[in-house]
Formats: sequence, structure tokens, C-alpha cells
Amino acid sequence: MTLDRDRPEILQPPGHPQACCTQQTVTVPPHVLAKTAQKHDYPSAAWRRSYARRSGAERGFATAKDPASNDISRGWCRLMGLTPLMLFTVTLLIARNQRILTAWNVRQDESARRAAKGLPPRTRKRRRKAPAALTAPAPP
Repeated sequence: MTLDRDRPEILQPPGHPQACCTQQTVTVPPHVLAKTAQKHDYPSAAWRRSYARRSGAERGFATAKDPASNDISRGWCRLMGLTPLMLFTVTLLIARNQRILTAWNVRQDESARRAAKGLPPRTRKRRRKAPAALTAPAPP
């Protein structure tokens, strides 16, 4: 890990070099990075709410590309040009939104039916185990 031999070599350095040649760290004032700074501080509740939107956007793109329901992979449309591609993509997204809305209505109807019978709302099965369950002794 040595430097190349074709790099310029300074045989007589100046007596008072510029600050960029002698300074070890650079401090950038906050107003310089204001354009690229995050809107919310990292661990705050506002940041978590803002970041939670990302999962919805990623889920939307993932379901649009899912070959099980609708597939917009390479070669899915044989027409060329922006207009036919946009028309097909919009139609695909409409069908996706209708499918998601239908599933949501089915879940709401199921919750209303369970509430009418006096049953609690249906919950998903817990996928992770509690720490106490992991440290509990195994049954004999």
C-alpha cells in the first residue's frame, strides 16, 4: 500500500502553507447543509411517522411488480412510446388499488361481523417470541 511513483513530489514545501494543507478536520456551519439536512431529528416521533410512509410506498411498488398478481417486469408490454406505457401502467395501478380496497372491505366486514357476535377483532399471530418464552425451561 504505497503511493505511486508518478505522483508529484514537493521537494521544497512553502514556509507557511495554506490552511487546507495543514488543517486536520473541517467544520461546516449548519447553514451550508440546510438544503440537504433531514426535516426531523432522527429518533423523534415525527421522524418515525415520516419514515413510516416509506414502507407504504415500497409496498406499493412491490405489489405493482409482483408477478403473482400483476407483472410490470421487462417485456410486459410490446407497445413502445410514453403514451401506451403510461396508459397500461395507470390501468395496472387502478386494478391494484381496487384489489387492495376489496381486501380491506372484506376485513372490515369480518371485523363488523365479529363485533356483532361479541367476539374481539381478529389479530395476526405473533411471529416473534417474548424473551420470557425463550428463557423458560423446556417441558420434560
